[in-house]
Amino acid sequence: MPPPSLKAQFDEHGFVIVANLVSPDDLALLRDACDDVVARTRRGEWTLRRTVGKQFPPYGDGDPDSWGVQMLMHPDLGHPVFAKWYTSDALTDTVRELLQCRDEDLQMELFNLLINPTSHDFALRWHRDDVKGDATLEEEEKALTLWHHGRARRALYDDSCLFVVPGTHKLIDDYGCSESPLDMPGAMAVSLKPGETVFYNSNILHLGTYSAKHKRATLHASMGDARGGSVRARNVLQHGLNWMKEEPFRNTLTEKGKTMLDRLIKMQKNAGEVGYSLEN
Repeated sequence: MPPPSLKAQFDEHGFVIVANLVSPDDLALLRDACDDVVARTRRGEWTLRRTVGKQFPPYGDGDPDSWGVQMLMHPDLGHPVFAKWYTSDALTDTVRELLQCRDEDLQMELFNLLINPTSHDFALRWHRDDVKGDATLEEEEKALTLWHHGRARRALYDDSCLFVVPGTHKLIDDYGCSESPLDMPGAMAVSLKPGETVFYNSNILHLGTYSAKHKRATLHASMGDARGGSVRARNVLQHGLNWMKEEPFRNTLTEKGKTMLDRLIKMQKNAGEVGYSLEN
């Protein structure tokens, strides 16, 4: 019997690991670019970051340590390799397979970097990306039917920081709020080798663990299906993407990237005020 397709694995488990979506040359370029943006963030030169002590936006500036770098495709960072990979055929073809959509449905969304803190180890709490922690079971059930998107984490180094509970992207349950991956029944670590990418449904129960002892640079992206309308608006636009509507960014993109961007801008226009998905 042939192995199940990527789509079948994604639908059944809520995540799937895919190798070889980046060439060795581009992997080296991505590592170099990440080293640069991390150094600039730690020096305080790049202030769009995920701040230790804050799990969700707005991240603020309450701690000098960081666990993420925001807006990798921003032209002020000066690294076109990020947009090149985000809009690459290898990545978008995989997303199209998982979402069962066409090129003309793909919507540009977020592209950030997850990094190791330098001060101490910590773990985020269990969550679904756009379902509030105090949601009723009825609200949770409704939310699980609305998503049309894909989220990807591309490891540039060995990475076992993501924990998931397989199958919970379609399971309504009172799962509590333990901060320890070991306390969640059914939880497993998603282990990635350099160059591997995990695609996961953001409705799956998941958390991240962050160690100050090991270097981490994991690309963290989302891509949407425009057929979902404004369903994704809050979870995407809460990060503040007005800079993406400006010409300097648009001019860095291929024609394919520009059409993906146009769908994001359309969603923003139709969404109005969105607020924040989750509370710190």
